[in-house]
Amino acid sequence: MFVELAIVAVILLAGNIAFRHFEPQLPWWRRVLKSLLILGCTALVSYQFGRAGVLAGGALALVAFLYVHAYWLPKHGVNGWTAEPRARYHQLRGWPPPR
Repeated sequence: MFVELAIVAVILLAGNIAFRHFEPQLPWWRRVLKSLLILGCTALVSYQFGRAGVLAGGALALVAFLYVHAYWLPKHGVNGWTAEPRARYHQLRGWPPPR
């Protein structure tokens, strides 16, 4: 279980560092809460189903990611990889327009 949690923690850390600029308005406490919830779910799945369950959950998350970024965002007029145009991306997220 600890190997799976360590791998997920490293992925979350790298993701929060690399992709923070896509959600600049997100408060730090929500980032921490999101990470803790993901780590908690990973621990629960690992305990119940082992490494295969964690890998299946990761595959399911990858499918959801691809759906949103390759289909849903472009369908709504936003580039799924660069979040451009920023004004449209902010509108979809319910945020005020960018400066």
